Amino acid sequence: MKIKIMSKTHVKPTKPVLGKKQFLLTTFDLPYLAFYYNQKFLLYKFENLLDLEEPTFTNDVVEKLKDGLGLVLEDFYQLAGKLAKDDEGVFRVEYDADDTEINGVEFSVAHADEVTIDDLTAEDGTAMFKDLVPYNAILNLEGLSRPLLAVQVTKLKDGLAMGLAFNHAVLDGTATWHFMSSWAEICRGAQSISTQPFLDRAKARDTRVKLDLTAPKDPNATSNGDDAATPAAEPAKLVEKIFRFSDSAVHTIKSRANSVTPSDGSKPFSTFQSLTSHIWRHVTLARGLKPEEITVFTVFADCRRRVDPPMPEEYFGNLIQAIFTGTAAGLLAAHGPEFGASVIQKAVVAHDASAIDARNDEWEKSPKIFQFKDAGVNCVAVGSSPRFKVYEVDFGWGKPETVRSGSNNRFNGMMYLYQGKAGGISIDVEITLEASVMEKLEKSKEFLLSEELSNGNGNGNGFVV
Repeated sequence: MKIKIMSKTHVKPTKPVLGKKQFLLTTFDLPYLAFYYNQKFLLYKFENLLDLEEPTFTNDVVEKLKDGLGLVLEDFYQLAGKLAKDDEGVFRVEYDADDTEINGVEFSVAHADEVTIDDLTAEDGTAMFKDLVPYNAILNLEGLSRPLLAVQVTKLKDGLAMGLAFNHAVLDGTATWHFMSSWAEICRGAQSISTQPFLDRAKARDTRVKLDLTAPKDPNATSNGDDAATPAAEPAKLVEKIFRFSDSAVHTIKSRANSVTPSDGSKPFSTFQSLTSHIWRHVTLARGLKPEEITVFTVFADCRRRVDPPMPEEYFGNLIQAIFTGTAAGLLAAHGPEFGASVIQKAVVAHDASAIDARNDEWEKSPKIFQFKDAGVNCVAVGSSPRFKVYEVDFGWGKPETVRSGSNNRFNGMMYLYQGKAGGISIDVEITLEASVMEKLEKSKEFLLSEELSNGNGNGNGFVV
């Protein structure tokens, strides 16, 4: 795939924010310093994009995006800043319009005139579009010397690819898509954004946590999941797949999970609990675990409404916390979908304000930077959320054709949930598994809910590949 970088610039708030702004990273932010930048990839269809002369493309598309970015950064100025730490190892995000070391958001423009949208969506893996998304294998800790947001806009033969890399120690998925929808809103002509970000991190957790961390010399050689001091064994081959569950398929899964009335009087299972239980159970079956082996389910849950007092939805930063639960593989296999859904539901309900505070207190006494292996043994882990209106991110030329996560932060059992493009309660599931396990999963008629696989639009009764 021929890709030519045409330019690389930096974008700052159009009107400089006066004064030096500093915000300590909280206990909700700090564990993700050793994760990689959070990558997002959006594809937009332009029927006549190739016919646009270069000055027109630059003025109508690129400059429109950059102008909108400069305006929206007036509200989201933390993204134009950098990470910093004091002599005690207390990390913060800071922005100072007069600081020459703060460059703003990195903005690259590239051309791949022979590449089509179909080329980039022909396979479920991320290898095809890896060069279209910045900051592959770059740790969030490198935000000490790199921009906190990098954008690459690539002109394709029939469309536009937008690759983004957000520093995950600075913001979570809710804040990410708030920023994206606000940027798009400005580009569509709004004079101001409809919902202002809530920037005061201290309202969520006002503590000073000291960490002894330095940026790695070679971030590309650093693994989130392995002990750098111990040579890692040859890892099993991992593959990526998108399972697109149609509206009717999700309804079927939810109906089956709720077909048995709980004896303990618990509430009906939600769409999330039903679908993730379905996936957890069938991944466990495909792994061929022994009945006594433990399998862990992990979800990075939004805590904005869980903390006391609750934080607004517009809170800018990380307000997520990992919820862990688990059971024996044999129990998942022996019971219907309601068993796994009940295990998940109990863990989610139990993670209230007191549990969140207890976890934070424990972490602050003995800070531990997350690694992939901390998700748990034989795990299925969930990130992102189908609540995010990712297909509403319209910069003025229509809704995206595809929304994906990049190659960063993927490991065995990690899955990302997205709103399905088909609408309704359809959900797209990106999951990474060992190749042999994925092969079994793809052949499971019970998992797919249908014997018929097609390349349809997700409106059928079952699953669509």
